[in-house]
Amino acid sequence: MHDVATDQAFDAFDRGHDDGIHMRPGPKPVAGGVPLALRCLGLETMASLLVVSLSRLGSRCYAGLCQWPRLHPLNDRAVTAVAHHPLIMVESTRQLALALEREHPPEAGRARLEPVSVSLGLRLQSRPVERGSATDVGARVSVSDLVTEAGLTVAHRVTVDYLHAGEPFGSCTMRLTRSSNTAAPTSERLLPGLLHPSAAAVGAAHESDVILARAPQGRVVTAPRDPGHPVLLAGRPARMPLLAVLEAGRQAVLLNSGMTASAVIGLRAEVRAPVPSRGALVETTAEPAGARFVVTAGGRLAATGAVTLCTP
Repeated sequence: MHDVATDQAFDAFDRGHDDGIHMRPGPKPVAGGVPLALRCLGLETMASLLVVSLSRLGSRCYAGLCQWPRLHPLNDRAVTAVAHHPLIMVESTRQLALALEREHPPEAGRARLEPVSVSLGLRLQSRPVERGSATDVGARVSVSDLVTEAGLTVAHRVTVDYLHAGEPFGSCTMRLTRSSNTAAPTSERLLPGLLHPSAAAVGAAHESDVILARAPQGRVVTAPRDPGHPVLLAGRPARMPLLAVLEAGRQAVLLNSGMTASAVIGLRAEVRAPVPSRGALVETTAEPAGARFVVTAGGRLAATGAVTLCTP
């Protein structure tokens, strides 16, 4: 039953084949002559594209190929080796998940699916380090928890295992549901004295990536230095997408723990209500393996999550 629903809900892609080393996906699918990526992934420019191809292996299994540029906006500009930012994995998962939707744009009364929860884990020993221009990353994609209404997908969960040179180095699970289009609560008025931490203090590569600030009484609130960040807040949204909420939690945990970005081996977040781009309160609680974070907006719980840290 699940298999049949999946076949009906998702377009069929060309099959890939296994050469014994890693999956080689088929040609990049197109819709009406327009690349699927631009039409279905919600991207503003080709520069944001991380997914190269996606092909069907079975009713609920797919093989993908991603390319992660060394000069991605979230990455460090190191002269030698560069370890990709973990949110690049999350964004790749989002793009792969949306590529599985029907090829046509949302119909009248049919809202696009949006991510509401995500969980990822990294294997530091096999995590790719880029010394050239871009890293080719294989992806094994599976679909579960599919919900349909009148033949249209309204929710699904996507799990992606990422491989480099045939070696698994990370896994990411994301749940997407139909967008509620609920407006975010009015942001709290940010009082004078708001201080942005340095990029290094929150594990960011650039000052423009900092999306938190310290408010009076030492509170940590969302206050992006770049309200139109091309990755985290593309299009200057009034409410934070899941990717930005996850990054807010990661930055808050690193800021309060004093750990560096290289210590992060796991991330998790769930959005329960709209999170305003400015003025949401982010609080952390330390745990033996890292820390939890809670995001509140207008006095109400908006998101929760956790960051797993690898301690020396």
